[in-house]
Amino acid sequence: MPRPFRFGVSLVTPAPADEWRAKCRRAEELGYDVILVADHLGMPAPFPALVAAADATERPRLGTFVLNAGFWNPALLAREVATTDALTGGRLELGLGTGYVQAEHDTAGLPYGSPSERVDHLLRTVRELERLLGSAENQPRPAQRRVPLLIGGNGDRMLRLTAEHADIAAFTGARSVPGSTTGTLEALTAQELEERVATYRRMAADRPEPAEMNVLVQMVAITDDRRAAIQPLLPHLPHLTEKQVLELPICLVGTLKQITEQVRAVREQYGFSYLTVLEPYMEAFGTVVAELSGE
Repeated sequence: MPRPFRFGVSLVTPAPADEWRAKCRRAEELGYDVILVADHLGMPAPFPALVAAADATERPRLGTFVLNAGFWNPALLAREVATTDALTGGRLELGLGTGYVQAEHDTAGLPYGSPSERVDHLLRTVRELERLLGSAENQPRPAQRRVPLLIGGNGDRMLRLTAEHADIAAFTGARSVPGSTTGTLEALTAQELEERVATYRRMAADRPEPAEMNVLVQMVAITDDRRAAIQPLLPHLPHLTEKQVLELPICLVGTLKQITEQVRAVREQYGFSYLTVLEPYMEAFGTVVAELSGE
């Protein structure tokens, strides 16, 4: 029996209070299950933005997607998590990652570290959050007994960390370009993503409960001409053919019927029942949400 679909939208554009609340209400109207906020300089600060989202809505869960662990001291982060969960009525889902944009660390005056060092820091952060948030003596206290933890990553160490600690395993379908310090990403092929998911499943085989599987969708286009719609994308994906781009689970292009069938196939093939889209595609994907809600 497949896990039911959940759909999230990651809001990335800052806005004044009234506009922010209106965006969040619109996401709720469209049927999104989760309203998410990223953790990049130049984008909204995650925790106050989520508290405002909670004030404007009633049903959606609220998540960080994902916090850059390098920006956060674990003890201070535990305070933010507990306070935000309490103020949102227990609707918080905590997403964590290592961070991948060196320029943001430089601007913030924070060390960036090697990939291994960033994973080490994330692991320390996760363990300390589990200790603090799990302790009845630690104050403040979250509303939930356990705030669901989402971890996103591609490398073997990140997948093992995810398998051991996360309630939600998140895949971007992309990886950092080797040697890049600007956060440039390149898409995995469908076969490479399938291999990463298979590796995670092997590592998670001994879990008492399987994690929910999430994927970040990078493009949504409802169109009768799939090939024409992806042409502007091809120069940014020189390592992929047109056919390979159309196979990507992070690229949902076609008629409404074709996309709903593709989303069902993505759940069947990869196990991705929780799909997140970026804010520019919130309206377009909302029609897909309406078709698949409850499945």
